[in-house]
Amino acid sequence: MDRRHFSKLLATGTAVAALGTGTAYATPRAKGNVVLVHGAYADGSCWAKVIPILQAAGVTVTSVQNPLTSLDDDVAATKRAIDRQSGPTVLVGHSYGGSVITQAGDHPLVSELVYLSARAPAEGEDYAALAGRFPTPPANAGLVFANGFGGLTEQAFLTDFANGVPTKDARVLYAVQGRIAQTLFAGRTTTAAWRTKPSRYLVTTADRTTAPELQRFVAKRMNAVTSELPTGHLSFVVRPDAVAKLILQAL
Repeated sequence: MDRRHFSKLLATGTAVAALGTGTAYATPRAKGNVVLVHGAYADGSCWAKVIPILQAAGVTVTSVQNPLTSLDDDVAATKRAIDRQSGPTVLVGHSYGGSVITQAGDHPLVSELVYLSARAPAEGEDYAALAGRFPTPPANAGLVFANGFGGLTEQAFLTDFANGVPTKDARVLYAVQGRIAQTLFAGRTTTAAWRTKPSRYLVTTADRTTAPELQRFVAKRMNAVTSELPTGHLSFVVRPDAVAKLILQAL
């Protein structure tokens, strides 16, 4: 299946039917390194359904554990993970993790960037102001802070952040939810790696955490190879095969 046909399948929501479940469809063999960067309200375990698929394809996979204390701290954690790679590395960021890979992606080992429903700021951009130009996603109302750190209420997490995820799985993700510093989203990138590195962007059209309209805007601004899936924010939990195949395309 060539890249153009695969992207078209993603756009029409039929990619999973074509890809199969991982047992019915032979995973293509690939070599290389992938570093996965989670976003807010999550930790590195959120990639648990994608990692085995990539590993079965022969890829070396590292999932970053972002402290979520500041953008600089998260970029430092990601660069430490990239430093441990043996060669060219595909850097994948979800949601707020897109800001992290936008800054950390200037690392010389990074060969390509993959954004999943992700922020993709320009240098020094006030991303909150940019997001304010688009519909306010429902999840925003569920963000609560106390003593300088915060997270989503259980109702907002299950209904908006993890919409489409089976309740049993969503409750596990809620239990490991990463608490974010109240100042986390105020951090601004000084580099936009997508200006110099090839980039791909996956838009999730049923997203209740990041407006699909905002996703399409930043993807177009980046001139990214863009695909769409009819999922909520956690595409890699609902459609791990489709997301893994997209990452493999970058390899």
